[in-house]
Amino acid sequence: MGVLNLPNTLTIARIVIIPLFITAVLYGRYDYALYLFIIAALTDTLDGLIARLTNQKTVLGTFLDPLADKFLLVTSFIVFSINGWLPKWLTITIISRDIIVITGWLLIYLITHTSKVEPTITGKTAIAMQLILLCYVLLDVNIASLPDIHTVLIWITAVVTIISGLHYIYRGFKLTHAE
Repeated sequence: MGVLNLPNTLTIARIVIIPLFITAVLYGRYDYALYLFIIAALTDTLDGLIARLTNQKTVLGTFLDPLADKFLLVTSFIVFSINGWLPKWLTITIISRDIIVITGWLLIYLITHTSKVEPTITGKTAIAMQLILLCYVLLDVNIASLPDIHTVLIWITAVVTIISGLHYIYRGFKLTHAE
């Protein structure tokens, strides 16, 4: 089975969409940004689904898929906070959590010589809330009549992201002390 199968091609397409998405936001084409974000989200859903259904999981896909997600999320939060759509403290919280998780993974690898770290339900919930918030913000800048749940979504996203980071730290300590 080739490395450049359909799921991996979709993941690479998502990575290619990211600079186009950011360019659309920076040039005030929020409608294009919304369409590109939706396409990126669809490729994220489809690549995993197709990989599982057709048994086309690859090492490249396992590495690239979460990386593409992180690129999209982090760049979106940075650009959205620069535009004043999201508070900078939230972007710092999200990026800090990711740095902590990556650093923890690296330390666990160095201590236990295992790189197998399974995502948790809190981690998946944090990512889902981050995506929901980003979608809401994009919809809000494109459609003026949305209900005002901006602040509520920001706080839910922040709390879930912090809980997720703390949970990964807890799991990391358990893993390293089990050795």
